[in-house]
Amino acid sequence: MLTARVRAAYARIEAVDRPEIWISLRPQSEVETEARALQARLDAGEHLPLAGQLLAVKGNIDVAGLPTTAGCPSYAYEPEEDAAVVARLRAAGVLVLGTTNLDQFATGLVGTRSPYGAVRNAHDPARISGGSSSGSAVAVALGIADLALGTDTAGSGRVPAAFNGIVGLKPTKGSVSTHGVVPACASLDCVTVFARTVNEAEDALDHMTSSARYTVPRTPGPWRIAIASPEHLGEMDEGWQQAYDATVRRLRSAGAEIRTLDLTPYTEAAAMLYEGAFVAERYTAVGAFVEKGTPDLDPTVAAIITRARDVPAHQLFTDQEKLAVLRTRAFKELHDSDALLLPTTPTHPTLAQVAADPFATNARLGRFTNSTNLFGMTALAIPAGRVNGLPFGVMLLGRRHSEEHLARIADSLPQEVHLAVVGAHLTGQPLNHQLLTLGATLDHTTTTSPHYRLHALNTTPPKPGLVHVGEGGAAIETEVWRLTPESLGHFLSALPRPMTLGRVELADGTQITGFLCEPAALENAEDITSYGGWRSYLNKR
Repeated sequence: MLTARVRAAYARIEAVDRPEIWISLRPQSEVETEARALQARLDAGEHLPLAGQLLAVKGNIDVAGLPTTAGCPSYAYEPEEDAAVVARLRAAGVLVLGTTNLDQFATGLVGTRSPYGAVRNAHDPARISGGSSSGSAVAVALGIADLALGTDTAGSGRVPAAFNGIVGLKPTKGSVSTHGVVPACASLDCVTVFARTVNEAEDALDHMTSSARYTVPRTPGPWRIAIASPEHLGEMDEGWQQAYDATVRRLRSAGAEIRTLDLTPYTEAAAMLYEGAFVAERYTAVGAFVEKGTPDLDPTVAAIITRARDVPAHQLFTDQEKLAVLRTRAFKELHDSDALLLPTTPTHPTLAQVAADPFATNARLGRFTNSTNLFGMTALAIPAGRVNGLPFGVMLLGRRHSEEHLARIADSLPQEVHLAVVGAHLTGQPLNHQLLTLGATLDHTTTTSPHYRLHALNTTPPKPGLVHVGEGGAAIETEVWRLTPESLGHFLSALPRPMTLGRVELADGTQITGFLCEPAALENAEDITSYGGWRSYLNKR
């Protein structure tokens, strides 16, 4: 039932205790009512390809029945209808949970510029989530929403994806309607989608676009990937150059042709987005409102927008000419490559670092992302492992309408599999180190479908046994971990009896590999299903 997924999401919202994610969260009862209506339509034979997928919507995108604030309470208005992109996804069967927090007026790449609070990173609360689509990305990363909408003018649909270990797909500018979206820079804005996998992001994009997408033709052969040399990438966080190099090696081992290009035109154009005349369009969008000086304006955002008022008109024409030259150079460097692979950002700062120097820190974050929309390119941000315990992300940049190419290139990287964990391998439990040693990363926390029973086994260390019973079962707390197929093989070869690996059904109906146990082990084992999970049992025992 679709209502089970809704209940799991709201339980997860309560468990993670991250109120800063949301601006307006819909009542659970209201979403459950919609879920039941969707289920009835499905039972009647209606085709709803995204039925039951839970959607979080950035707070500058209209959702009927919820205020659109763009991160500023005094700016709020009540939209009469959904934004075009929200309406299209709802027509495909998604359920909207609510609107999410953002850098005010979508101005920033940090996720801290909001009177609703700084949105903390999903993996390390001391670090930024990335902006401006901060709440949307974290809602997906924490396993609350399946999909989330963001916007991307300078990188806001990619930077939060990288920092939170999820996928961010920025389609070709203009391919997704911005009707019902509060503009940042109207000529550059794109509506983007966050998801946990590339395929999920692609599926959503198919329904977001108002017309069929197409792929730029290419000649047959291996993928041709352009990369940047270390001197052009500049200074990055410790271990990030090595992580980038490792991604390049993975592509090469998958058969890609790797070429090095001069990144200078890309970085010079990136600097122009805020340091040049293009920032004046932000004043056009909301400058008249900002000039009123309401007390809930973020001071950094207000300074950027009011300063943009004084950009002389002649500078815009000068910058347009300069940008045209840089664009020509950039595509000459790209030549016939199918994509340019770059780290999504050069750094992942803490909340304290952003507070100490908000302008410079934000500017550094956009070094690789700011030029994308100025050049009219498409982008796909994907996870590429972890460095020092935190997600590291890369992005693929391509020409207009190259979404399909970028997705297939991402698919060519060695794929990870998912593992459902319910006991001694949970985060903080005695055997969790076995997963960490294999390079596994926590994807999200959810529950099983309500068809399982949990037993406390007589093992050392103590472990639970999960069994599928169908009727008479319950939903059990579950962590979903990502690891390579090779690592899963090593894990299986060392797995002691009575534990086994089999297919486990999650709350959203998906089935993945997970821990089960041999039936004989249940003899004299205490049934602890009523606790709802192993950790709850240990805490209350």
